[in-house]
Amino acid sequence: MLGMGFPALLFGRRKETSPNMRAALALLLLLAAVHAEHRGRAYVRDKVCQEFKTLGKENFRTLTIIANSRKYSNATFEEINHLVHEIVSLAETCCADSADPSCYDAGSSALSAKSCSKGSPFPAHPGTAGCCAHEGLEQKLCLAALRHPPQELPRYVQPSNEELCQAFKKDPKDFADRFLYEYASSYSEAPLPVLLGSTRTFLSMVSTCCISPMPTACFLKEKLERKSFSLLTLMSNRACSRFMAYGKDKLTFSYLTSLAQKMPSASFEDLFPLSEDAAEVFSQCCDSVAEDCMQKKLSEHTAKVCAALSARDERFADCCKGKNLMQNYFCISALPPALAPKLPEAQKPTSEQLCSEDAGHHAKRYLFELARRHTNIPDVFLSKLYDATENVREECCFAKDASACLGSKRQRMEKELPPFLEKANRLCRQYTELTFLDFKKRLRESLTQTMPAASPELLGQLVEQRADFASTCCSPNSPPLFCASKVKPCPPPHAILVATPVSMAAPWLCTPLF
Repeated sequence: MLGMGFPALLFGRRKETSPNMRAALALLLLLAAVHAEHRGRAYVRDKVCQEFKTLGKENFRTLTIIANSRKYSNATFEEINHLVHEIVSLAETCCADSADPSCYDAGSSALSAKSCSKGSPFPAHPGTAGCCAHEGLEQKLCLAALRHPPQELPRYVQPSNEELCQAFKKDPKDFADRFLYEYASSYSEAPLPVLLGSTRTFLSMVSTCCISPMPTACFLKEKLERKSFSLLTLMSNRACSRFMAYGKDKLTFSYLTSLAQKMPSASFEDLFPLSEDAAEVFSQCCDSVAEDCMQKKLSEHTAKVCAALSARDERFADCCKGKNLMQNYFCISALPPALAPKLPEAQKPTSEQLCSEDAGHHAKRYLFELARRHTNIPDVFLSKLYDATENVREECCFAKDASACLGSKRQRMEKELPPFLEKANRLCRQYTELTFLDFKKRLRESLTQTMPAASPELLGQLVEQRADFASTCCSPNSPPLFCASKVKPCPPPHAILVATPVSMAAPWLCTPLF
């Protein structure tokens, strides 16, 4: 089967780190980073050639597809193919024993020039023109640092078993290339070792089952065996996307409020250490090339969550029953919000607390209290409130009259925050509790009451707008950047007088400025 065009590296079943795996991860790190350029052209050439000779041409090519599909996640297959062909050709030519020492530097300069040429076949990027205004090493470093934003809504959909085998048998090499491109670009924020392990087991499954006399039974068995890989890829891509979008501190807050909404009976002291632990896992493993970093540390974190919470909540206990910690983590992350308990009004932080050294901690505690009282408010709105508190502190704590500034902000918050929380909570509660058709029906009824003069066309447009938002952003694992782009600051009162019908009809898509 290896003769059909699949690289041997992608067929390994062993769990220990093989020399080829270590070499592959070292190469991917080199391809993903640009800092090595600062150590000299000879260093880069020697490292690339060492890995090219260690891995062999086909494995080198495979890993180049993965690295560049990750980096340019919005590129077309043809653009990635052109780039990979040039990189592999450069390595093959310049890593030969008879190659001139200047071959690699000259070839990489020609590659940069081609990137800057009109009608370049390589992945397009808005920053390319700026990089091409530079020359020499500065231009190369600039081009190497370009990266597409991740696909927050992965486009890869696994075909049926029959479709997989049909494509595989038609052209095994093209099938593997296209799969690597689609999978790596869809899950570009998953750690490199996770992505490599997942693609390896998938291609091994296809090559095994498509020649099996009982393919259906074979696929069932293999899919069960690689379920942990699939879940780890999905969950680490989501978590690392959020880590890259939020940073460690805001991710801690996001994880904290997510736990609070799943278990509102738990206290801040119960959940904050777990959220700090989760953020630490992702800060260590999202960019790590250690083969088992994410699986090992996320499993350890899941064990801590289960130990702390399963005895206190039946839903967590059910998720923690399994022996596979990755599946337990997936189960916990997918838990819907719990019913909000009857609690007294959350105590707001004082002006002194907001401007103290522990201001961030006080803000997190207050927003945690809001989250456990409004368990259906999606992460995007809570994260906007988090940003708003940061902005208030920056604006007021160093103002000439900090007390007056904070007092003004507090008055506005007391007026605007309760209706905002109620609208956001109601939207996602209805989405969670109702079928999608009933949810859209409820939206139309509500809009008809608030906009009796609206045309059926406008009502239909607004229903679809809100339903699309809810279906993507009310989920516990909603894509942060995509959802944030759909939520704007609320206009000041005077702006509402000149607002369009559509903007007036969608107040739930804005957050208070305070």
